[in-house]
Amino acid sequence: MLTKRLDRWLPLMESVGIPIAALLLAMLIFAIFVAIIGQSPATVFYLLYQGGFGSAFAWQNSLLRAAPLILTGLAVAIPAQAGMVIIGGEGALALGALAGAVAGVALSGLPPHGVQAGILFAGMLGGGVWIGLSGWLRHYRGVNETISSLLLSYIGIALLNHFVEGPLKDPASLNKPSTRPIGDVNMIGNLPGMEVHYGLLFGALFALVTWIALRFTTIGFSLRIVGGNPRAAQMAGLRVGWWVVGAAAMGGAAAGMAGAIEVAAVQGAANASVLAGYGYAGILVAFIARQNPLAVIPVAILLGGINAAGGILQRRLDMPDATVLVLQGIAFVVIIASETLSGRLRVWRSTPAPVKPAIPATGASV
Repeated sequence: MLTKRLDRWLPLMESVGIPIAALLLAMLIFAIFVAIIGQSPATVFYLLYQGGFGSAFAWQNSLLRAAPLILTGLAVAIPAQAGMVIIGGEGALALGALAGAVAGVALSGLPPHGVQAGILFAGMLGGGVWIGLSGWLRHYRGVNETISSLLLSYIGIALLNHFVEGPLKDPASLNKPSTRPIGDVNMIGNLPGMEVHYGLLFGALFALVTWIALRFTTIGFSLRIVGGNPRAAQMAGLRVGWWVVGAAAMGGAAAGMAGAIEVAAVQGAANASVLAGYGYAGILVAFIARQNPLAVIPVAILLGGINAAGGILQRRLDMPDATVLVLQGIAFVVIIASETLSGRLRVWRSTPAPVKPAIPATGASV
């Protein structure tokens, strides 16, 4: 009876235990790296905690960095439900920021809430179309979506730089080329009592709604069929191409929203500062969360805290603030390697009872 109960809970134990074990292993490897360069691992980990979660200011700084990570994590997690590995979130974020900035200037005559809604919608549309193209190339042209999304990401970043430094450049932005500002009145404000903008709430709601849709509606069921066996999905009457392109576009829309929020809540215009690596970090967020949209939220907060702690390592120990990128890189490699353990843990699996050979009926030949 006990083994049967453990068998029932084993998939959940694997989905939680494997990433945690992988993170612990990554921290051990990082500790060895820190010791090799002559620093105390205990001091470094303590400062990582202090810089990310040791005070109210640190928490708010971590949540600010987590807001875009939630959305870029969803940019990987949502297409994964349809069997795709999309890594082009940075390009979708760039085009989402550009589209949001253009929409903010074009809609400046509307009330602030209307302008903000237009910015977010334009950002989602820009990112959705861009990553949706990877889904279209995968289904209708057989192009690997991982490669196409990465290449499209570089193109999206190049387009942002081109328009910001060229046709859409604000003449007043001299040392920092930017688009025309959307105006202070149209900026997205902070959550009550916090120095954290509403982008965190938008991202959390996006993740929650996505999780509910994937878990409790026919949308999630259909996506899982498409991702697990496209031929079976087609035989069941599902329009596989529609689902593949739609899942990719929805993931791109999440990354595009992240770019639009960076414009409307942080920068006030589209410029190179929106390219802070959130799209690439979102890949790690999604893999640690095992492509679970709800788990993306705490993982994004964890990585946001690690990123926020880079500065304190530089100030206190004279270490490069990019040291946290080493930790993230190690974690990414270990997490990818740990995926090979999924479905292979047999520690508590009950052994099936041996099947007894059938006794032939009287007079039957054996």
